[in-house]
Amino acid sequence: MRRSRIALIAVTVGVGVGVAVAAAVAVTRRRAATGSAVSGRGYAARNARLAQVGARSGASYVAHRARRSVASTDERRAELDVEHQMRTAAQVAETLGQMKGALMKIGQMASYLDDGMPEPMRDALASLQQDAPPMAPELCAAVVREELGDVPERVFAQWDPTPIAAASIGQVHRARTHAGVDVAVKVQYPGVDEAIRSDLVNGDLLFRVLGMMFPGLETGPLVAELRDRLTEELDYVIEADNQRLFADYYSGHPFIHVPAVIGEHSTARVLTTELATGSRFAEVEQWSQAERNDAAEAIFRFVFRSLYRLHAFNGDPHPGNYIFRPGGQVTFLDFGLVKRYTPADVALFQDLIQAMVLDHDIAKFRRTLEEGSILRRDASLTDADILGYFGHFYEFVIDDEEVTFNPEYASETVRRFFDVGSPHAHVTKASNVPPSMVITQRINLGLHAVLGRLGATANFRRIAEELWPMVDGPPSTPMGEAEATWLETVAHR
Repeated sequence: MRRSRIALIAVTVGVGVGVAVAAAVAVTRRRAATGSAVSGRGYAARNARLAQVGARSGASYVAHRARRSVASTDERRAELDVEHQMRTAAQVAETLGQMKGALMKIGQMASYLDDGMPEPMRDALASLQQDAPPMAPELCAAVVREELGDVPERVFAQWDPTPIAAASIGQVHRARTHAGVDVAVKVQYPGVDEAIRSDLVNGDLLFRVLGMMFPGLETGPLVAELRDRLTEELDYVIEADNQRLFADYYSGHPFIHVPAVIGEHSTARVLTTELATGSRFAEVEQWSQAERNDAAEAIFRFVFRSLYRLHAFNGDPHPGNYIFRPGGQVTFLDFGLVKRYTPADVALFQDLIQAMVLDHDIAKFRRTLEEGSILRRDASLTDADILGYFGHFYEFVIDDEEVTFNPEYASETVRRFFDVGSPHAHVTKASNVPPSMVITQRINLGLHAVLGRLGATANFRRIAEELWPMVDGPPSTPMGEAEATWLETVAHR
């Protein structure tokens, strides 16, 4: 299967193939004595490391091609290809994991968005979802002491110095409060704020390249929106407020759980929440299809109920942010990147659904795209062009029937956005991503990828009609009936 454009961009950043986005990604950890968990934080320093790995990756590829050219059999050439992919993947995952910040997020996204990526690369990058290289215990303790007034062993009744998860901005430790509550404590990496800002400066070049690839794209608002959202992630006070919004709304829900925030142990760089336990995504992929369907339905309902009813959603929907239990029980983690929608934003989404799905009126759908600044008014496109491109995103709710998500559908979703060589490239080039849609499209990409990995099967049209405010349909599944009962209790609060 052909790789999607976003995978090419992500692999370019990681492997060092393209000059446009920086040649490669690399950084080495500074030791605890430096007082930072992130090395090469400045713009020049990080770019210097990028160039080093770019040169190393290029040399490695040349050597690989030379060895491959003298291999005596197809089997041996295939072995050499796999070995090279594994070496490259390990290097990319290690350097992205050590780098932290925004570029590590690219690696996270690539690990679950692109089905055409070589398996060794996908497997290596998947480790970035929750198992990136952690910071030294001394650095973690120093952050806790600065933020909470003492070392973690005294702030908490119990403290595990080995993190249970480590990701792009902080790492998570298991602890217990003096009140006897088991908690998860997220501690921000020292220096990650500078790393993020450096990555965002580098990102300007990437967006200029995207602007040349997609003439319809207004890169200024796109860059501003992403910069605002990524910068917000650095402030755990904002994240705590976001998480409280979701935890309060879903309080008492039968299968959706958001851990409560422990305010007295939370600051701008330390976030303490209830500890959630259960199975990770890789384990769930081995569960029965019925259990995977329940998990998928819970995620689907969480996404669209949050968007249409709460007018907010977590913009970082990768598999590492879910914890599962049987029966469709899902705990949702990490609310640092939350998009809050205006009534006008939600009305646009509803109008598009009304035109495409409920009315099957492509002319009306096109006018709505144009009014929402998603499509240029002067675009030379037919109704067939519009339906052929945008219809894909509504495919799973177009008909009142059971459908199955698969990885191919998810990969096609990515290609619709980023593959300038696709049959729909002329539509892509006439399209724009307004600020309100930036995080929304990331949600769509992530949701389709997750449901594809689960092989989710359901009548998503009927489930969606329960969640769309303009339809407000009756419960269509046992989980829908449980949710309806919960909604009745919410109405009486």
